[in-house]
Amino acid sequence: MNVKTAAALISFLALSNAATTSAADVHPIIEIETGYFFGGSQSGKWIKANRASKLTGEKTTYQVYGLTKQAGQITAGKPKSADEPCPDTLMVSLSSKPQDGVIGLAAPWNALPRTPAVADVTQSVYQDAVRDFLKTRGVADPKVRITRILRVDLEGDGEEEVLISATNYLTNEKSADTSGALFPEAPIQAPKQGSYSIVILRRVVDGNVQTKLVTGEIYARADESVAPNVYNVAAVLDLNGDGKLEVIVHSFYYEGGQTTIYRCEPDKIEAALSVECGA
Repeated sequence: MNVKTAAALISFLALSNAATTSAADVHPIIEIETGYFFGGSQSGKWIKANRASKLTGEKTTYQVYGLTKQAGQITAGKPKSADEPCPDTLMVSLSSKPQDGVIGLAAPWNALPRTPAVADVTQSVYQDAVRDFLKTRGVADPKVRITRILRVDLEGDGEEEVLISATNYLTNEKSADTSGALFPEAPIQAPKQGSYSIVILRRVVDGNVQTKLVTGEIYARADESVAPNVYNVAAVLDLNGDGKLEVIVHSFYYEGGQTTIYRCEPDKIEAALSVECGA
């Protein structure tokens, strides 16, 4: 073997090893109900879906997590386009859909190191918290309807935070105030004055309780021009392996929806990865 051939072989092996290492270090994330592919993480950093899909094999094993427990293990194929009406959304074929599964993660760590406690939605302290928050956003006389309360230590510092999902589009239709499906069975009415759907986070900072909006919609005035979304916390998981928990929120409207992974730091709340599709 001459020097030039040897150098070329070494270069090829180095590139092959680098590619193998990169693929092994990527930890893809999927949504169980739809099979949608979020992307993943690598060395704690978030990777968008298109890039992560190139580093995901033809068959990947995922640990499945629900709201309060691990829900089994499945395998899934390589991410591909979901086609119409969402060709830019990637999805995977699933070997099964474990009951109560929300998120699938291909990673060696336990993504649920601290289990959320589901609290009573009628507690007056949280009813008051939602009412006060809505007043700061221009709703003069809020009609409070909480759909979920979770208590969980997001940071791993021994201090619990509280996540509250609340929705009231001022209608008696079941689809307007529940979160059992990604897509409601019927259109939600155009929002009336005082309508809302929100996820808020309450935490103690420097001895004071702070309430911040994670995501949502608040209508201080009626708006006939929009198709409102319903927002609800679906899971709270460590999806990038740093020991802190991300907040996974479903939002949906008639024939469409989105699921977003939020990083909720004390000084800021921002979306890390998201998947969506709608007619």
